[in-house]
Amino acid sequence: MVIGVPKEVKDHETRVGLVPSGVTALREAGHEVLVETHAGEGSTLLDDEYAHAGATVVPSASGVWSKADLVVKVKEPQPSEYRFFRRGLTLFTYLHLAPLPELTDQLLRSGVNGIAYETIVERDGSLPLLTPMSEVAGRLAVQVGAQYLERPNGGRGILLGGVPGVAPANVAILGGGVVGTNAAKVALGMGAHVTIIDRSLNRLRDLDDIFNGLVVTLASNAWTISETLKHSDLVVGGVLIPGASAPKLVRREMIANMKRGSVVVDVAIDQGGCFETSHATTHTDPVYFVDNVLHYCVSNMPAAVPHTSTFALTNATFPYLLELANKGVERACRDHPGLCAGVNTWQGHVTHRGVAESQNRPFTAFPM
Repeated sequence: MVIGVPKEVKDHETRVGLVPSGVTALREAGHEVLVETHAGEGSTLLDDEYAHAGATVVPSASGVWSKADLVVKVKEPQPSEYRFFRRGLTLFTYLHLAPLPELTDQLLRSGVNGIAYETIVERDGSLPLLTPMSEVAGRLAVQVGAQYLERPNGGRGILLGGVPGVAPANVAILGGGVVGTNAAKVALGMGAHVTIIDRSLNRLRDLDDIFNGLVVTLASNAWTISETLKHSDLVVGGVLIPGASAPKLVRREMIANMKRGSVVVDVAIDQGGCFETSHATTHTDPVYFVDNVLHYCVSNMPAAVPHTSTFALTNATFPYLLELANKGVERACRDHPGLCAGVNTWQGHVTHRGVAESQNRPFTAFPM
């Protein structure tokens, strides 16, 4: 099989879908690997390293897309890449289709088989290819939030950890999953007062044990969220329904009741965001204000730390990529049922129920 690795074109997306060690493993398994020139430079991986590992370095994106049987990326294709779509091509990447009907249209019309990292589910219910980027994004959310709480950046002028005699910042985290847990680790480490809100009482019990009672845990409901946000300096949104649009837990009136210069970081923005006031931003233009509350809603947050993110991501994705390359999609899914949930589009059909329901499209089970 021919595996293609194009350079990412999304704003400030400097991660790459495959590292040189992965190239070597694919070559040893009998596959050909095409890597677009400069694809890895944002993650400090040079063309020479890919060539030494056995890849063919290709000077253009079209040269990669046109010859590859399977394209491995990091982020969802951008409009400039739609022209490369063709029937029979398999795309392995983060897709986040629920809030992207135009991309879904293009995948269906062209017949591209889209396998989404974020919806692969293992038998234990874990999301193995979403987890590493959720870990990065959760930790980064607090780091970024602390930066934007500084007055020169538009915030309230709050030091997250405070100082003796001055209270630390109040940090509220919506969702006690991977994002929320990692955000709490960093916020606590910086000395903040941390509250985690989740709808699962069992998860809240686990978090109370994990953090030895150092975080406040609250059961999720509209009143609790509203009251907590009134006193919060930084709010991190980290809720997730795999493949589907994120629930809008924070209403516009809740934002209006927050303190002037507070900061919200919506890590769920890839799936549409969990704040009613959220819309996707970029690393070039990352923030905006609603009712004097600063919003950071960058849809590829981990690209801010691409070296860490690329290796964390490819550590998780590569075993699945090798399985797809060795067996093809249909056999790989038969042998590894967790992969089936990752197939979002197949031969012109939507094959993930969450995407179909979010976009009011017909759902077709895979394999057909």
